Amino acid sequence: MALEQSALIPAHVGIIMDGNGRWATQRGLPRSEGHRQGLETAKKIVLAASRVGIRYLSLYAFSTENWKRTSDEVGFLMGLIKHHLRSELDFYKRNGIRIVHSGDPTGLPQDIVRDIRDVETATAHFDGLVLNMAINYGGRDEIVRAVRRIAQGPNPGALDAAAIAAALDRPDIPDPDLIIRTGGEYRLSNFLLWESAYSELFFSDALWPDFSSLDLEGAIADFSRRERRFGGHNE
Repeated sequence: MALEQSALIPAHVGIIMDGNGRWATQRGLPRSEGHRQGLETAKKIVLAASRVGIRYLSLYAFSTENWKRTSDEVGFLMGLIKHHLRSELDFYKRNGIRIVHSGDPTGLPQDIVRDIRDVETATAHFDGLVLNMAINYGGRDEIVRAVRRIAQGPNPGALDAAAIAAALDRPDIPDPDLIIRTGGEYRLSNFLLWESAYSELFFSDALWPDFSSLDLEGAIADFSRRERRFGGHNE
């Protein structure tokens, strides 16, 4: 479906990209092929989001819980992330996309941390879509790390909501207006827990490799029809 011109475009969209493994299993393919195809889908959705006017896009690429998967799958995912960061820089430059990172870098291999920082630096001056890559990210972990930053700072007694928000991984990015989860599951799975307090939620049955720009536009159209009250009451 094509978005109507009057559609309200969310400034920040977060996506839980679920279903890569199931997509591969349904086709008799190794799970790694699902992750590979999922990465191609992510590139398409980044371009689609930029085209419709989304300003910030947060993609849940690797969670703090994903370390529980088999060593082979974790190794493949780390290699896929590393390859993507190194090989797709021209893609981001060509489309004016700025890359930032959410998550705990201390738990990542140092070469991937270095690649993340290099891509962030190389795209820092772009003024197009901001792509927030959540790698080794968990919402609870982010809040714990934010509280530790405050406790170790010059004013540890200033522990209120504003202080925590300012100490999160990306205080420069507004809270997500819309969070999309693919794969037919109905939960946030530790994604942007603090930031999603008033986010609209949209759940898609499509497995992530099958999620298309039309699916994204459908989610935005649904979002556009909702009335957001933020705890208030409108007659």
